Amino acid sequence: MKKFLVLLLCSFVFVLPSFGQDLFMPRNVKLAYENGTRSMDGKPGPKYYQNKSVHNIRMNIAPPSRTITGSEDITYTNNSPKPLVNLVLRFELNVHSPEAARHQPASAGELTSDVTVDEYAENGKVKEWKPLIPGKGMTYNVVKLDEPVPSGGTVKLSFKWHYELVLESGREGVIDPTTFYVAYFYPRIAVLDDVNGWDQVAHISSHEFFGDFNDYTLDVTVPKNYIVWSTGDLMNANDVLQPAIAERLRRSFTSDDVVNIATLDEVKTGKVTAQNATNTWKWRAENVSDVAFGLSDHYIWGGGSLVVDKKTGRRASTQAAYDEPSKNFANMVKYIKTSLDFSSNRWPGVPYPYSKMTIFRGFADMEYPMMANDSAQESPEMQEFVAAHEIMHSYFPFYMGINERRYAFMEEGWTTAFEYLFNAETFNKALAENWFKNFRVRGWLRNMSSDADIPIMTPENVLTGNGYGNNKYGRAALGYLAMKDLLGDAEFKRVLHGFIDRWHGKHPTPWDMFNSFNNISGKDMNWFWNSWFFTYGYIDLAVAGIEKRTDGSAVTIKNAGGFPAPVNIVVTFEDNTTETLHQTPAIWEKNMKEAVVRVASPKSIKSVTLDGGIYMDFNEANNKWLVAAK
Repeated sequence: MKKFLVLLLCSFVFVLPSFGQDLFMPRNVKLAYENGTRSMDGKPGPKYYQNKSVHNIRMNIAPPSRTITGSEDITYTNNSPKPLVNLVLRFELNVHSPEAARHQPASAGELTSDVTVDEYAENGKVKEWKPLIPGKGMTYNVVKLDEPVPSGGTVKLSFKWHYELVLESGREGVIDPTTFYVAYFYPRIAVLDDVNGWDQVAHISSHEFFGDFNDYTLDVTVPKNYIVWSTGDLMNANDVLQPAIAERLRRSFTSDDVVNIATLDEVKTGKVTAQNATNTWKWRAENVSDVAFGLSDHYIWGGGSLVVDKKTGRRASTQAAYDEPSKNFANMVKYIKTSLDFSSNRWPGVPYPYSKMTIFRGFADMEYPMMANDSAQESPEMQEFVAAHEIMHSYFPFYMGINERRYAFMEEGWTTAFEYLFNAETFNKALAENWFKNFRVRGWLRNMSSDADIPIMTPENVLTGNGYGNNKYGRAALGYLAMKDLLGDAEFKRVLHGFIDRWHGKHPTPWDMFNSFNNISGKDMNWFWNSWFFTYGYIDLAVAGIEKRTDGSAVTIKNAGGFPAPVNIVVTFEDNTTETLHQTPAIWEKNMKEAVVRVASPKSIKSVTLDGGIYMDFNEANNKWLVAAK
């Protein structure tokens, strides 16, 4: 009998996704499941595939000139089941073109001309650069190949190009006349996946990115006394650094303490880099979705390291590059170590997957693989908060390969949830709640426009304005934290790790995430996913009544907003004692509109108050019920 029950239970768990409420699935997503590239149990399907590029990039930069020149060779492997007649290429920096699509006006300092392709070759044959889509400002374009790339085959593309670095720095651009941050700077082949086909979503400056897991070698040639910091590992430190500096850098890789790799005085007096007319810094990164780098002739360089994988003893390098006025950057190496320790051991609790993390003082507060471009903050706490947020993007989108153009809530939402947990443990819960409410939730609640409560599952590439920001940050983060409350910390972490184990290095969709959580937990939680992510909604709970019963009292709560949020019910009794009853989202599973909560105490109730904490209630006026005096 016991064996029979075990087999029955296993069978139930296996087919669980087909039970209960189905989640809406667009036609192209359904087709991926029908084709076997994805599985309804949340795993990659037996026919899952993704393509890959190997980039060999050479860049030349000589500040204060803003002209950036580059050349590269790309070897692209077609792992899809069909031959490729055309390739879609991405030129993200064409977003600065006056002709580019944009959601808001651009200042003169944000505008440059298109990236200019000076030479193009296919399999070693130089060809006229004549993409199929004419016009300027195209952040993607299409080329027709001389010969189709068969399934399993490769093609080699070569480019020479130049462009003007944008003067008004955002995610990339001029920080000061001799400090540049360089990102999205090279031609690349767009992602071709089993769900959406080629990535032909125009890049908008306020929106996000999507890249394959590629390998890179990057050579950056700059004048002497310029230091370069980049994604990846520096392969020729002894060639570009003077011996004492190279030794400090090596020592920082195994040091638990902060190492002052290069001081301001050393940088200014020519004691850091090799004193050649130019130096070529060589970097290598594997299985990453992008590379970015910064350079300066007057930035201070600090470094250190920590163990990020306690099982293997693997360490990660922590580095900071900053100007002297940015005082709080003097502690940045420590901030990075704190964030990496938290993310490796607490939330998400997965060892940091890369060899290094560098934060470069810029303006954007933006993440890149192994890099962040962060602004200087007056407050040490805010400086660490911003750093932690960008660092924790290492998991979502980078480790997990999220399509940010369409599903930004899968990267900003997760990162914002981790950010809240980091702040609560690193500072204190009160400060964390205050920041989260003010920066992530309050703007949404105050937004009374029609886009305020649009479903989170709405593809981000069709959204603009407040609706876009609210969906990908606060609303999604609250959903993930509510799921954590529903499952409990230990089970939530187990399920989250299962999802990460299945999909890191690949390209999961939201349906893969929802199905994985259902499958790994053994619970059909589509009622939650549907209410929080697929429907219009917000948080608005109300006390609807109190009933005295023989076994205590019953408190009725109405859910006017529709989101299945957790809540604390604070009960004050006639003797002025209080009891707090925490309710997880489970109270809404059977009835999303109303829940009845039992108060076991036989004492008479004086009042009931709902306290949502970070799950801020739209209408707090109905959150308290006073029992009429008898």
